[in-house]
Amino acid sequence: LYSIQKEVIAKNVSGAHIMQELDEAVTIGATVPTGFEHTAAEEVQEKLEATARVSKNRGRIYFDITTDTLFKVHQLKSLDNLFVVVKDYDDYQFKTTKEEVQLDWQELAAKLPWTNALEVWKLNNSIKKRKGRRKRTNPTKSDQCGNFSTKSTDTVPSDPEELWVDLESLEVKENQRDVSSQPEDDSEEEKHSEIQDQESGVTPLKFRVTCNRAGDKHCFTSNDAARDFGGAVQEFFQWKADMTKFDVEVLLNIHNNEVVVGLALTVESLHRRNISHFGPTTLRSTLAYGMLRLCKPQVSDVIVDPMCGTGAIPLEGVMEWQNSFFLAGDNSGTAVSRSVNNIKHILKRTHDGGSSSGLPLDIVQWDLCNLPMRSSSVDIIITDMPFGKRMGSKKKNWELYPLCLREMARVCKPGTGKAVLLTQDKKCFLKALSQMEGLWRKSHTVWVNVGGLHAGVFVLKRTAVVFGTTSEDVMEPHTATGSQKENMKDASQ
Repeated sequence: LYSIQKEVIAKNVSGAHIMQELDEAVTIGATVPTGFEHTAAEEVQEKLEATARVSKNRGRIYFDITTDTLFKVHQLKSLDNLFVVVKDYDDYQFKTTKEEVQLDWQELAAKLPWTNALEVWKLNNSIKKRKGRRKRTNPTKSDQCGNFSTKSTDTVPSDPEELWVDLESLEVKENQRDVSSQPEDDSEEEKHSEIQDQESGVTPLKFRVTCNRAGDKHCFTSNDAARDFGGAVQEFFQWKADMTKFDVEVLLNIHNNEVVVGLALTVESLHRRNISHFGPTTLRSTLAYGMLRLCKPQVSDVIVDPMCGTGAIPLEGVMEWQNSFFLAGDNSGTAVSRSVNNIKHILKRTHDGGSSSGLPLDIVQWDLCNLPMRSSSVDIIITDMPFGKRMGSKKKNWELYPLCLREMARVCKPGTGKAVLLTQDKKCFLKALSQMEGLWRKSHTVWVNVGGLHAGVFVLKRTAVVFGTTSEDVMEPHTATGSQKENMKDASQ
């Protein structure tokens, strides 16, 4: 027993030593909603006091942190997926033939500085473990994504002490090819030591390589790069490949001549953080947050989402801007029910975390044509409008959009009110906006990618004109015709 106690003490001391060594600068990469790169960079600057660099490849940013602040990165609201950068090349010179490129990949795997990135990966696993074990999901296939994988059945150490012991055992000495010491795997301490000692006959780490490639001057495909580089990684580390049950995901991002090699720090995108009950067109939480930052909410602002669906936008709002008041609604009872269930999910989570306060948010079932609010009472209107694809139709949007803008203008404060509206039906929206030019002025537009669709986030400012005094107000918005109400119903269901 005495010898065991001595061993535990030694492990704790070595763990603390490794933790100190990890408090060094590393580069973190993150995927963000396309079009919101600069918004995400602002959040990084604001909350981490780090300067983010926007990648040439849209939808990615990079920033430097010290590893003691890694847990704060997971709390950022703008980021979808995280990875630690192993090495980046601004102007990688690709060879002209597939055979030469294949040899390049093999040499590159042996030259890369894996050690620090793998240690950060293991530290990240301890952070994820504290949040609770998360199930792995099967990767989605895309035209620009190739995978080289391995089989993984390991779990992440549940005790932080195990992590430090693992890190110690995974230290890689200079000029040594035994990289099994560096794996950042989600597995238990025993597995790490097993990985290091191949003679024990225990299964090594499982991994996959995911390649995201953009550019038309490459003599290889994403699958080619993933396969060849994955083979080199496998030979170097002596890991095994598995596409679905992997412990380590190696990322190979190629954009023209820019190459970034990284290790994934997230298994599931962070955008799913607040939604437990999804609808057919649930907005990504990261996109909702980006839209909210465009609003610049202030203390005591009344913020309304008149077509809230499952509540993604107001839920993001109340979690970040708790000194504003959020009011959301939908004319679909099913959508309102989903929103309420998502609110209950958030409340349960916050109560379990020790908080007893509620949320400054109300959900109402209403008719957008007749919002139950006084005129000029709302500071900000923010919503995801029906695209006319899965919800409603483009034909109905021609009647629906002008009606929406009229009623929004009625409840929004003249002169100071704002609206941030997302839609893919740009032609219809701009036509409706031109009809409301006395009530709304377009400030700017952020072009985004929503599920593969090119959409726009339109930032509008309410003019100082009082509602009811312009030609645009001839048709009262809160006395919609039967067909218009039917269109609203179709758009929400």
